Amino acid sequence: MTTTTIEKPEAPGRPTSAAVPPMNRCIQMPRFELGERLTPEQAEFLDTFGFIRFKGFLPRAEVQKLVEEVEAIDARLVAEGRTVINGVPLIIGKRKDGRGFIQRMCFASTFGERLHTFLQDPRFKAILEIAGPGYRIGERERDGLVINHYRREEGSSYKRLGWHTDSLRDLFYFEMPRRYLNVGFYLDDSPLTKGGVRLIPFSHNQGLWPMLTRKIHFMDTDPDPGEYALEAEAGDLTIHDGRIWHRVAEASVTGDASQRRVMYVPLMEGPEILKHEDSPMPVYFRLRRFARF
Repeated sequence: MTTTTIEKPEAPGRPTSAAVPPMNRCIQMPRFELGERLTPEQAEFLDTFGFIRFKGFLPRAEVQKLVEEVEAIDARLVAEGRTVINGVPLIIGKRKDGRGFIQRMCFASTFGERLHTFLQDPRFKAILEIAGPGYRIGERERDGLVINHYRREEGSSYKRLGWHTDSLRDLFYFEMPRRYLNVGFYLDDSPLTKGGVRLIPFSHNQGLWPMLTRKIHFMDTDPDPGEYALEAEAGDLTIHDGRIWHRVAEASVTGDASQRRVMYVPLMEGPEILKHEDSPMPVYFRLRRFARF
């Protein structure tokens, strides 16, 4: 594994060290910890590079309690035969013995008290503050608290995810793409062997046209010369700008060794539109099903 310190290039998105293979070039950053508010250094890092990582947001013992609740919710939803929650489809995989498991769970905090309590952590106010005026945590909006569960094995429906920008999804809600923050909390260690997030630093500064055309959204999974791997440990919290190009690489290991679970905190602004069981499925998810990504 090669660790490289990122230096700001002359132009957004320009690679800084093409000699290092993209799949093995990891991000080195200060050991940031999140307090009552982001420090000027932390805010500048996020604004400059388009992402940041906070170490040890929760201790491992607390993470394990959340994992236990997530696994209980997973078993409950599978037993109930649920395939859609509030109009949003679940992504379901199968284990070797044929048992199903949820690989993309939405509105998770509405099924578990520990997850709901997690979203009340006062430190999220610091993130809402830098997100912008009027931002809130929307447990019952859009997709709510999402948990992605990646595994590389036969039967898995979620082994990797192609290049995309989160802000482009706004178009499917008839809104212009805008800056918003995607907040991820790691339930498992995510070393390079598990694949994990790959980002193109500075690409959050792009305009609408490159956001639409630089890559084929979700279908393009190839490494990029300017990408970096973001490693994290269970209990870490990451933020990336929704306009940045990123993907999830496939693990080089298989089975339990490849398991990687990340929760995404729902930050919302504007009018509150709560989802319910009769909510229609957004066009975005219908297209995903058609394209099979």
